[in-house]
Amino acid sequence: MTDRSRASELKKFEKRIKCAFRNKRLLAQALVHRSYAYEQAGGKGYDNERLEFLGDAVLGLVISGSIFRRFPDFLEGEMTRIRSALVSRSTLEGLARKLGLGGLILLGKGEAASGGADQSRNLVGAYESVIGAIYVDGGFKKAEKFIEAQFKAELKGISEGGTSKDYKSVLQEYTSKFYKATPKYTVVSEEGPEHRKHFEVAVLFGGTVRGRGEGKNKKSAEQDAAYKALFNEGLLDKTSQEK
Repeated sequence: MTDRSRASELKKFEKRIKCAFRNKRLLAQALVHRSYAYEQAGGKGYDNERLEFLGDAVLGLVISGSIFRRFPDFLEGEMTRIRSALVSRSTLEGLARKLGLGGLILLGKGEAASGGADQSRNLVGAYESVIGAIYVDGGFKKAEKFIEAQFKAELKGISEGGTSKDYKSVLQEYTSKFYKATPKYTVVSEEGPEHRKHFEVAVLFGGTVRGRGEGKNKKSAEQDAAYKALFNEGLLDKTSQEK
């Protein structure tokens, strides 16, 4: 691929995401896999991993802020579960595919031959790198605008129907397989007036309490308890949001 054709591809991509870069090299770098950088420059650091690191942090902050503003009555556990679902690997991979990132990532010969352009980790890495590049190029507000436009449908879905992931179902599948049992949920406490209840729920399996959750109703508290149990079982990572 010539430099001219590559520049043309990236220009089309800028139009697709409605975000013009002042520093075109940042966008170019966001789409360079380390395998390609190593082949071309012996691994001199011109890959997208630093931008990916930054983009992951910016994404988490923007989504957390958006959830905080949109759902003023949600407790910490509910907000954590929503964020986890929104920035999960599967969600980011889907967004990356919609943008056609697979066809834009520069890969080393071996990585390309093994189907690297279609691999989840590369797509998610490139997506977060683009966010990082937008942040460096235009600042937080520009990155925030891009992210909120990207997640508009997902956030609307939460507003209309709650979290997009049923952690109770995930936990039940897990306990059925590994404990041959169904989780049992017990209300530990119920406080507050009718219009502003606060529930604490414990979930038990394997003969012990595996998680405690909170919520404004019993259902949300059970979801939070299931989430905490999955985390305690080592099936969720709060820092990487399941990536």
